[in-house]
Amino acid sequence: MRSNYKIIVTILIGVIFSNTCKPRPMSETTFKPSKITEIKKTKQGGYQLYFNGSPFYIKGAGLGNGNIQELATYGANALRTWSADNAKAVLDEAHKYGLKVMMGLWVGLERHGFDYNDEEAVKKQYEDIKKTVLELKDHPALLLWGVGNELNHESKNPKVWDAVNDISKMIHEVDPKHLTTTSLAGIDKKHVDLINERASDLDFISTQLYAGIEVLPRLIKESGYKGPVLITEWGATGYWEVPKTTWGAPIENNSSVKADHYMKRYRKAIENQNKIIGSFVFLWGQKQERTSTWFGLFMPDGNATESLDVMHLIWKGEWPQNRSPRLKDFKLEGKTAYENIIIAPGNNYSAIVTAEDPDGDDLTYHWEIREESKSTKSGGDKEYVPEIVEDLFHNSNDAVSGFKAPKKEGAYRIYISVKDGHGHTAHANIPFLVQD
Repeated sequence: MRSNYKIIVTILIGVIFSNTCKPRPMSETTFKPSKITEIKKTKQGGYQLYFNGSPFYIKGAGLGNGNIQELATYGANALRTWSADNAKAVLDEAHKYGLKVMMGLWVGLERHGFDYNDEEAVKKQYEDIKKTVLELKDHPALLLWGVGNELNHESKNPKVWDAVNDISKMIHEVDPKHLTTTSLAGIDKKHVDLINERASDLDFISTQLYAGIEVLPRLIKESGYKGPVLITEWGATGYWEVPKTTWGAPIENNSSVKADHYMKRYRKAIENQNKIIGSFVFLWGQKQERTSTWFGLFMPDGNATESLDVMHLIWKGEWPQNRSPRLKDFKLEGKTAYENIIIAPGNNYSAIVTAEDPDGDDLTYHWEIREESKSTKSGGDKEYVPEIVEDLFHNSNDAVSGFKAPKKEGAYRIYISVKDGHGHTAHANIPFLVQD
């Protein structure tokens, strides 16, 4: 980290006189004050991020395919991206609704084949990123630069940190107004030491944890890192952190268990931690990672989940006017997902869900069965969406549904969505094995 976490600040002060040497009215002045980000130590020994001279605690979300205006209405003040794709449009939309942006600068990953021994490839990446920085650096919504994402995940070549350092130095030369960081998967002494040794131009370190965030204060202490921390991803328990069936299917928490985790993790590990300068919850939108519901705060159809109710409370200090249904129980043939359910092909079975709505709204039910994802990808890499197995349910609009098991042997999941008619959905799934 750079000494005392100072950044070079350029302040443009313009005084423009008319031909009569009298000052122009403010509305006619073409100069605007620079947007400045900096970090200062607090009296309590922690850190505070400042934006344009005012304290700015980040209450944000990682932007997926969600709506930026809606993010603002939930009480967030920032969003992050992982790359600069469509960056100008994102910055413009964020600015329109009063949000600031941690702009991601995509840095090549070893697991995708990027070779940090290839000097030409490293140089081209540097030049491409420099062009992006020059294009975006003066945008009023720009808050921070995020140089790479989880570069420590499945990575062996330490030269990646040399490249990160060169990029950070370049940013500080052409844009002295904004801070630079990089987002680690977790935080440990090995990678903190590597960054201190090879990428010390960065202003601070960011981290990304899921279930592990509950012990973040201990992890920071064990890492030896003394500076400010930004949490750039946190949320539901990851598919790598949960129990699995005997055939290897990870067991996903239902939407209400997830909401409880969001609340507990924020209160325990993020709120009132004086080294933490803010966080970006994951994910504002929806994506396929083992299932289509694992990490998204929204459903594939755009409906909100119960975890969004929690974020509304965290960001605005109050629950939303209308809240999501709460899922109480879900079983297949009287068994839970943890009981390694095996059924015979073509036979008839039943599933039952119990849910309630805090507002007393009428609930509707949607059932489906999909093959189990065979993806072995990690780190958020794009996955395929398994197809729905059609024509299996006898009554797919009730809390209790009968269905016929798929004829083809293999691993599947049964999914339930419970909707309240006001744009909210509770959800759960159970993995099962079809075997003769």
